[in-house]
Amino acid sequence: MFFFIVDVFGKEKYSGNQLAVVTLEKNISRDEMQRIANEFHFSETTFILLPESADRHFRVRIFTPQNEVPFAGHPTLGTAYIIRNEIVKNNEHKIILNLDVGNIPVSFQGDGVLWMKQIEPLFGEVHKPEDIAPIINIRTEEINDNFPIQNVSTGIDFIIIPLKKLRSIKAASTNLNTYNEYFKGREPKPLFLFCPETYEKTNQLNCRMFADIFGIPEDPATGSANGCLAAYLVKHRYFNSDAVNIKVEQGFEIGRKSILCLQSSMKNGKIDINVGGKVIKIAEGKLI
Repeated sequence: MFFFIVDVFGKEKYSGNQLAVVTLEKNISRDEMQRIANEFHFSETTFILLPESADRHFRVRIFTPQNEVPFAGHPTLGTAYIIRNEIVKNNEHKIILNLDVGNIPVSFQGDGVLWMKQIEPLFGEVHKPEDIAPIINIRTEEINDNFPIQNVSTGIDFIIIPLKKLRSIKAASTNLNTYNEYFKGREPKPLFLFCPETYEKTNQLNCRMFADIFGIPEDPATGSANGCLAAYLVKHRYFNSDAVNIKVEQGFEIGRKSILCLQSSMKNGKIDINVGGKVIKIAEGKLI
């Protein structure tokens, strides 16, 4: 088994979100995949199976250090990059990954940005600001109550939390006792915070993602959550528009600066979502 390490959504090497990509020459058990993912201990590790057919659909499985997930954003882009450059080895403009949520196409642009089209979002439960504020260690009035705190999923459910100021984002952290008490008796969800103030003027939003339930206290760049955010921004007309084309920064608070490109639009009640970013190869090797 060979592996590759890439940085996804980074502007340069050693930024963005780390990903290990493992190419399989034969089938291995789910338990072995999980142990390998825990050994790398990145937010996610992916496993590429051989093409299932001549149309070059690649079956890919995604693991956090603790469990398998049906979809994740930066693993989708990073794995497509490795398939194109290390397996297919040509200039194909599109790679299709067969994930547990379905077939996800990834397209390659001339500017080095890879784009993934996410499945149509599902909007779920709305939470009260007074319930969520103590979970992330901020005051209730720091939450922007012009917009809902809501579950959104394009494969993984996130609680999207709109804040007013960057200082609130910087101060936020997960109070695990309060978190566990709130979700007692129901399925816990990762937390995704955003605000309109940014570190860099070229970006429109700043974000953070906390997912202790996946063994990830904080993720430096979350393509799946940002896809949910893109849908949320359109549905609730955050920018007073039925379409968004913006750049989002994430990971600045933990020293892994990441830039994600979001494009989303609503037409005839359906929301189209695309999330993009750059991928940089860092290392390669062999598992023995």
